[in-house]
Amino acid sequence: MLPQATLRKILYGSKGFRIRVPIASCTLAAGAEEVYRRVRRAVEELKLDAEVYTVGCTGLCFMDPWIEIAKEGQPPALYGNVKPDQVPQILKRYLEGDLSGATAVRFKTDSRDPPSLDELDYWRLQTRYVSRNCGLINPESIEDYVETGGYSGLKRALSMSREKVIEEVKASGLRGRGGAGFPTWFKWKVAYEQKSDVKYVICNGDEGDPGAFMNRLLAESDPHRVLEGLIIAGYAIGATKGFIFVRAEKPLMADRLEKAVNDARRAGFLGKNILDSGFDFDVEVYRSAGAFVCGEETALIAAIEGRSRPRQRPPYPATSGLWGKPTVINNVETLAHVATIFQSGVAEFTKYGTEKSKGTKMFCVTGAVKRTGVYEVPVGTKIKTLVFDIAGGPPEGRKVKAVQIGGPSGGCIPAELMDLEMDYESLQSYGAIMGSGGLVVIDDGNCMVDVAKFFTGFTLAESCGKCLPCRVGMKQLSNILEKITSGTGTIDDIELAQELGESIAKSSLCALGGTAPNPILSTLRYFKHEYVEHVVNRRCPAKVCAKLVKYVIDPALCRGCIQCAKTCPTGAISGSPGEVHRVREELCAKCGQCLIACPFGAIRKV
Repeated sequence: MLPQATLRKILYGSKGFRIRVPIASCTLAAGAEEVYRRVRRAVEELKLDAEVYTVGCTGLCFMDPWIEIAKEGQPPALYGNVKPDQVPQILKRYLEGDLSGATAVRFKTDSRDPPSLDELDYWRLQTRYVSRNCGLINPESIEDYVETGGYSGLKRALSMSREKVIEEVKASGLRGRGGAGFPTWFKWKVAYEQKSDVKYVICNGDEGDPGAFMNRLLAESDPHRVLEGLIIAGYAIGATKGFIFVRAEKPLMADRLEKAVNDARRAGFLGKNILDSGFDFDVEVYRSAGAFVCGEETALIAAIEGRSRPRQRPPYPATSGLWGKPTVINNVETLAHVATIFQSGVAEFTKYGTEKSKGTKMFCVTGAVKRTGVYEVPVGTKIKTLVFDIAGGPPEGRKVKAVQIGGPSGGCIPAELMDLEMDYESLQSYGAIMGSGGLVVIDDGNCMVDVAKFFTGFTLAESCGKCLPCRVGMKQLSNILEKITSGTGTIDDIELAQELGESIAKSSLCALGGTAPNPILSTLRYFKHEYVEHVVNRRCPAKVCAKLVKYVIDPALCRGCIQCAKTCPTGAISGSPGEVHRVREELCAKCGQCLIACPFGAIRKV
C-alpha cells in the first residue's frame, strides 16, 4: 500500500537502525511492557546506536509480544512470542546476520528461512487497506502519520464542496462497519440537508461485544486515521463539533485519541479556520462508563446528554440527534475508511468487496482457532478462508462445529456452511449479522444450547429494560434455556422459545432487542436436534450441561492418590489412600474439579 521509499524510511528511521516494540492493550496483556524495557536495556548494554520505537499492534495476537528489528543492509526481521530474557540473544544473532528464530522478514529475500510476511497465509491473504499503519507507525506521532499520507485526504476534501464530498462517499459504496451496513453517504446527506446552525458528528468507539477488539486495535494503533475521517464527516455535513465515544475501561485507546486530537489541533487540522478553508470544527473524546446498549446510536446520544436509555426512531439522529440537533454517528472503522478513501481514491477501495458491499472489513477471530487475532479481508471473503487459511483452523484433535458471527446478538453458522461469503445480505439470509466483525469459532466440545444460553444471559444483563419485549421476553427466554439445560425442559419449551424469539425480534424498541434472540433462533434453525436431545433423552451430547452429566471414576485407572477427594468441595468422593475411589452422585456438585485434579485420567464425564 505504501510506496517502498516511505515504507523503508518508516522501518529504518533516521538512524538506519530501528527496533519496533508494539504497545497496545493486547500486547501489554501478553507482557510487552517487560519486553520493551528489556530491549532498551539491551541496546544500552550492547552500546548500539539504535532507536527503540513504540508502535501499535499488527493484529497478529497469537504472536504477542513481538519485536521487529530493522538495520540498513539487512532485512527487517520480526520475532514472535518474545520473552524478556531472549532479547539480548535475538539482537546479537540479528547483528551477526543470523536470522534463525525469526518468525518472518518484512521483505522477500533469497533465503527461504525465515519466510517473508507475504509468504505466510495469515498475512498474504489479508488486504491491509484501513489497517495499513497498524504495527508500523508510532500511534502517538502525528509526524509518522503525515509521512504515510495522513491528512492528505482532509486537505483534498476541504478543496471540494460538501456536496462533492458526499457524492464521493456515495461513489465508493462505503457502508457502515458497525452493524447493519447502512450506506454512509445517505446519513451524511440527510444531516447536510437539515437547516440548523449546529450539527454534530460522533465516532462510536464503544465496542462492547465480548471477544471483539478490532475498533480498539485500530484506534490505538492509528488514531489519526480515525480522527481524520471524523473531521471529513464533520465538514461534509457542516458540523460544528465532533465527539469520540470511548469506554473508560479502554484507557489507552482514549489516551491516544486525546493525544491525537491535541496534536491535530496544534498542527492546524482542528479548531478555527482549518487549513485556511473557513471551516471551524473541534473534537472531544468522551469517556463512557460503559454499557453494551450504548453501542445503539440513540443510547449513545443519551449517554453523552447524561441520560441512559435508547429512544424510539423516528426521528432519526440525522434529523434530531444530540441535544435535538442533526447528528451523524459512524463507528471507528467506518471513519478510518473515509480517511483512507480520500487519501487513496475511490478506485482503490472499490476494487475490493462485492457488488453491493465494497471495500474491506476487519474481523476479530477468537475461540477455537490456532491463530487468534484481527484480520482485514475483502467483504465477501468466505468464512472458511478466514477461519482455516488465515486463523489456522481449530486446535489439533478438534473440529469446528459452528461460527458465531456478529457479536453476542449475532447468529451461529454451522460448519457445513463455511463456504458462505461474509457480506451483509448473505449473513442475514442465514440468520446471522455482520455486526462490528466479531467472529467466535466454536469447536465440537461445545453444546450449542449452552452457547445460546451464554449469549442470551449476556444480552439480558445488558438490556436497558426500557421496553417490555426485551425486558420480559429475554428473561423468559433465559428461563426456558435454563430449564432445557437442566433436564426439565419439554418439546413445548422449544416451540415457545422459537415463537418468543421471533416476537422479540419484531417488537423491541432498539437494535439490541431486535437482534438479541439471534443466538437462540439460529441454533434452533441449525442445531435443533441438540435441543431435542436435552428434553427428550435428558442428555447433553457435548457433556457440557452440568445437570445432565455425571462424573465416574474408572477403577482400572484409579491409583487411590486421593487428589480428587482433596479438591472436592462437597465431600462427594470417598475412598482410602491406595484404594479405588468412587463418586457419590447425590453429593456431587458437578463442578469438575476432580476431573482437573486427577493425574491419571481416571475421572470422566458420562
